[in-house]
Amino acid sequence: MNIYTSLFLILAALSLSEWSLAFKSHELSIREATVQDLQKAFKQNQLTSRQLVEFYIKEINKLNPVLKGIIEVNPDALCQAEQADQEREVKSPRSLSGLHGIPILLKDNIATKDKLNTTSGSLALLGSVVPRDAGVVMKLRNAGAIILGKASLSEWANFRTLTAPNGWSARGGQGKNPYVLSADPCGSSSGSAIAVAANLVAVSLGTETGGSIICPASFNAVVGIKPTVGLTSRAGVIPISPRQDTIGTNMIRAENGELQRVSQDWDGYPYAGLYQMLFMFLMPFIKCIPHGGYTQFLKTDGLKGKRLGIVRNLFFTFANESLLPQTFEYHFQTFRYFKHPPQINAHDSSSFSESHSVNIFPHMLVQSLRPYSGTSLAQKGAVLVDSLEIANIDVIMNFNLSGEATALLAEFKLSLNAYLKELVDSPVRSLADIIAFNQKFSDLVIDATKIAQWMTNTSRVGELMMENRLDALVTAGPCVASVLAIGGFPGISVHAAYNSKGVPVGICFGGLKGSEPKLIEIAYSFDQATKSWKPPTFQP
Repeated sequence: MNIYTSLFLILAALSLSEWSLAFKSHELSIREATVQDLQKAFKQNQLTSRQLVEFYIKEINKLNPVLKGIIEVNPDALCQAEQADQEREVKSPRSLSGLHGIPILLKDNIATKDKLNTTSGSLALLGSVVPRDAGVVMKLRNAGAIILGKASLSEWANFRTLTAPNGWSARGGQGKNPYVLSADPCGSSSGSAIAVAANLVAVSLGTETGGSIICPASFNAVVGIKPTVGLTSRAGVIPISPRQDTIGTNMIRAENGELQRVSQDWDGYPYAGLYQMLFMFLMPFIKCIPHGGYTQFLKTDGLKGKRLGIVRNLFFTFANESLLPQTFEYHFQTFRYFKHPPQINAHDSSSFSESHSVNIFPHMLVQSLRPYSGTSLAQKGAVLVDSLEIANIDVIMNFNLSGEATALLAEFKLSLNAYLKELVDSPVRSLADIIAFNQKFSDLVIDATKIAQWMTNTSRVGELMMENRLDALVTAGPCVASVLAIGGFPGISVHAAYNSKGVPVGICFGGLKGSEPKLIEIAYSFDQATKSWKPPTFQP
């Protein structure tokens, strides 16, 4: 199927009738509804979970043959929706979780003990039987969430080969960016971001070892939250590295602290021996979980008083892009003043507009970056510490030189074998398969020198933040993901701009371990001030 055939199919699907709901407070299409919007509709008896699941399944049937963001739909999703509707009729709304009756999409490396497969996109694991739900799935079910299905991904979470394109797997095919179908959707949690961006689901779970949430979020214009390693449970997730693996979320806007609260949990995955020791260092982060959850940090003035470090070297270089540098300078003004400075329409220099973000339409150019005059807005936003340098950034960003490759490959061998041994049944669980795997990777042992270099690189990033008393590092796009990954640091990617081809570009806020509350305040405040998100256009 060529790209123009794909575009035709998308346009044909979109021309079909769209189901919209008239909420009492305002008109809002389900396509753009957040979890909070959906819960409001439930409470006002304007929507049922069954209707919502039916809508998503129809959208999946129309769009997924082209986008390939979803690898499998749960055959029991409608039954779960009906159960949620029945519970809502007999229970007090206050007794129900904020995720009750909400469909959730899971990356296909997160185990579910149901009719869905868990394969990491690999045909080799098709038909394997997991012993139990993953830890986060147990918590989601207990919260009353509906498991809608499994999202596609880069096969083996981008660990099958470094040469395969992002978003491709043998099971799911090639996932496509809903903004520009020929563009990179990034990976490995590509389907989790594609599905949310295309409004095939309101929220999804992904996993990240080294950029797999942050990068797809940036490329597909969704909000991606990569938590501190160890803050969310990884029990029952097909692993790569216990030092770097983490589970996070994707959504259209930074408004769902409930999902973060539900998914948080110390691991407790029954890896034997070595891994029990590795998990011990995660236990202190239980203290980082705030009482009352994360919703309390959704503050429109969350930028106020924050210290943000701008790391320009490598992260704010935009080849052949004239507007992106201006757009991000424009966003820096937002950090300082809570809102965008005035904007000038290039076709009418006398007219000002604050209704659109820069770089959403080609004719909108920033021609005034002057700070606001007067004192009413002065010093109300964040303090920017500009042009920071991360020591040895070239080494940190090099997968091999940093020691990250050696560490991940060694841990992948051990942790994958541990996962396979726990499966109730699997086509690749035979002794011959395990021996063949071990022989193929027998040379993968942890190099102490490489690990020492890896940990040194990690500490330098933390030192930079502490020396400058930073609440967050700020970078454009997803490249900082490697820096966050090797340190186990959290990060949030929020939509910021579109490049000259219409491909989304995110802005990433990274922090020290356990700094999710501050990052959520910053990301939410920025998101509310800019409101630059636009629905996908399915360009060829």
